[in-house]
Amino acid sequence: MTRYNSSDMASVARILLALALLVAGSALAQENEAMILVAHPGLRDFDYRQTVLVAAPAPNGGHIGVIINRPTRATLGSLFPEHEPSKKVIDPVYYGGPFSRGALVAIVRTDAAPGSGTVPLMKNLYMAFRANTIDQIIESKPNEARYYVGYVGWRPGELKIEVDRGLWSVLSADTDVIFRKDMEGLWEELLQQTKRIRAEASSPVQAAAFTFDFSKVIFPPR
Repeated sequence: MTRYNSSDMASVARILLALALLVAGSALAQENEAMILVAHPGLRDFDYRQTVLVAAPAPNGGHIGVIINRPTRATLGSLFPEHEPSKKVIDPVYYGGPFSRGALVAIVRTDAAPGSGTVPLMKNLYMAFRANTIDQIIESKPNEARYYVGYVGWRPGELKIEVDRGLWSVLSADTDVIFRKDMEGLWEELLQQTKRIRAEASSPVQAAAFTFDFSKVIFPPR
């Protein structure tokens, strides 16, 4: 058995933490919880350039999600001026993606599914698509949710292909990231985080202790 000094063990602990953050997102077909997707710097499509997304398995076997780091200048109250509860929402409306740009999507923190037309993201966190369910969220807990115009969808197997091509880096979903107040610089921060994890994963201690291939999760070969 290989022995390590205390410094090596600290490095191993950091690598184990990195592994815990990434393994949940690496096997897309097997996981049921949401993941954070960080766009590769080479992804130049206007809709996705320098974006951070939250995505989750959809009932059709594909994935569905929203861009979380593109706030607009509009408020929910300005979009629905005749709906008094909408005026209570403090945060701006976010651009969620190019699919159904006229549709409203909500991510809400709640103990149970808020109604029909929802997709579970993680414990106590749901994505809602149906209008009457979103209305109930706005009326009952307006500031426990974030609202998006449009969304992003992937057919079965499509997101895995994109990750394998290196278009996205995958991290475990984090409520604090999703509901962060200031989204400016989020993409750069998470990009650097994935680079640090990749650097730690390639250290000599990692090579001796693990056989997991992080290159398949962080910027996989194109």
